[in-house]
Amino acid sequence: MMESYKQLKSELNSELKNILTYWSNNTLDHEHGGFVGKINHYNQIVPKATKGIILNTRILWSFSVASNHLKTDEYQVICDRAFVYLKTFFKDNTYKGVFWELDYKGNPVNKRKQVYAQAFAIYALSEYYIFTKNEVAKNWAIELFELLEEHAKDTINIGYFEAFNEDWSPIEDMRLSEKDMNASKTMNTHLHVLEAYTNLLKIYDNNQLRDSLKILIEVFFQKFLNDKNHYDLFFDDHWNLLSNTVSYGHDIETAWLVIEATKQLNNKALLNEANATALKIADTFLKEAIDDDGAVLNEKKLTTNHTDTDKHWWPQVEALIGLKYANSLKSNKNYIAASIKIWDYTKKHLIDHKNGEWFFRVDTNGNPYTEEDKVSMWKAPYHTTRACIMLNI
Repeated sequence: MMESYKQLKSELNSELKNILTYWSNNTLDHEHGGFVGKINHYNQIVPKATKGIILNTRILWSFSVASNHLKTDEYQVICDRAFVYLKTFFKDNTYKGVFWELDYKGNPVNKRKQVYAQAFAIYALSEYYIFTKNEVAKNWAIELFELLEEHAKDTINIGYFEAFNEDWSPIEDMRLSEKDMNASKTMNTHLHVLEAYTNLLKIYDNNQLRDSLKILIEVFFQKFLNDKNHYDLFFDDHWNLLSNTVSYGHDIETAWLVIEATKQLNNKALLNEANATALKIADTFLKEAIDDDGAVLNEKKLTTNHTDTDKHWWPQVEALIGLKYANSLKSNKNYIAASIKIWDYTKKHLIDHKNGEWFFRVDTNGNPYTEEDKVSMWKAPYHTTRACIMLNI
């Protein structure tokens, strides 16, 4: 079995190059600058598609982290292109922060300030600074951190509010996407603020940042984690739970990201708690999240007991990382066996061996949904690039 696991890691190492090559060759917008907003299932560029902040920050992060991992300048042109486009078009020079969405020419069409988006900008700019030592990127990341602390932080009930209008005034509809609940505090946004602050702390050792990251970690233990070893997803201002859905990919992703945050803080007590929690989550994950075909299920609604059996691309790779962390804490052949099955399924059904990149999701029979895109606001190289790297360090 360990030979198969070594092969898994080797294949992920090769897949990293495949992913970077696809994005380098297919996504540059040579007519309007930056990157195209959408490429469909059939690998065709969708003309005049809007350009989202999540896609663009994830491109910057992915190529920066790959450059740091591979110790190469091969992708510097892409990194610089992504940074310049963000700074030129997504940056709000009036109210600060980053816009949510631009048209294909780079004009803002949605200026709302989603906290999730500001977090991804911090995450990407910090990684880009590690690669280039570009002080402008570092200072912008710090400015975004200070913006979140000033406008988004709940100083009464802790946590961070979900979204704001262009000028950082309260907004009624705070949803991150159409499928999300309109909730003022969400696990997903807090997760990526935590992830962003963890990365920023690598380049900016600041007491306020440290204090905020510590509070974020504690929020995951005290507010989001429930007694069933899942993370609850949607809350109101006062931390009243608004949903009863389990997101399996978020469970296993959060487990290892909280560990990384505690390591960056160098807080032994919190690290011990994060490690113990990660093992509980991993064991629950193996019992509940793995389908008969070996792949990771999407989610389950506990109110109706309905399980979404579609296989999305990103939970598969987050599982590989989370199970690797669990196995490093407590050697367990079940973690390795599950990882091998997940990767075998992913290779067979989710990687597009004809056109490159990965399918967004497949149905219970392993058939891809052709209406889903290869490249879009939510389809970026972030999860896959990260997994390829994390399994090989």
